[in-house]
Amino acid sequence: MNIEQARFNMIEQQIRPWEVLDQEILNLLSLIKRENFVPAAYRNIAFADLEIPLPGGERMLSPKVEARVLQELAIYKGETVLEIGAGSGYMAALLAHRGRSVTTVEISPELAEFAKQNLAANGVSNAHVVHGDGARGLADGAPYDVICVSGGMPVMPQELLEQLKVGGRIAAFVGTAPVMKAQIITRVDEKQFRVSDVFETLVAPLQNAVHPSLFRF
Repeated sequence: MNIEQARFNMIEQQIRPWEVLDQEILNLLSLIKRENFVPAAYRNIAFADLEIPLPGGERMLSPKVEARVLQELAIYKGETVLEIGAGSGYMAALLAHRGRSVTTVEISPELAEFAKQNLAANGVSNAHVVHGDGARGLADGAPYDVICVSGGMPVMPQELLEQLKVGGRIAAFVGTAPVMKAQIITRVDEKQFRVSDVFETLVAPLQNAVHPSLFRF
């Protein structure tokens, strides 16, 4: 397999047609080597339009979904980022190149270690992996400029909203099967939030995601 040709095809045939037109994002996808974050057994499909299996039954988001979320978050260089669900560490690496620092929380000890090793091996020094349950965010370090949730949630928990700075953004997959909405939620002021539906998709649910019956209005 010609890796660079496969990477080029991924960007031009999958990602650009998905309305990812920010050239800085497209350049970043060439810079951060996705194949280095994929389990060795699946490296030959690192650029395929699918969710690649990870240890513990988890999956990487498809390349076009990762890229679109990254574009919609519009992260600035000085911003602090919280990611819920480290997975392989690939999304954290992308986020880290856009922001000042990334804290990524992973509930699976095996995946937390996998992400930590991948980030270190690829020279990403401003992303920190925390082993823990991030379904309600991470109060230590809040408030954040950006929160990126890399798994599905039936509802958006109040705790996550409260951990966002005014002007900050959350990217999340909200809803249940068969369709979830990828949303960008912006904190307008102390009490108001603006919700933008970006696209529809279906991703694996976040472990211990808040159930609607527990939601506080």
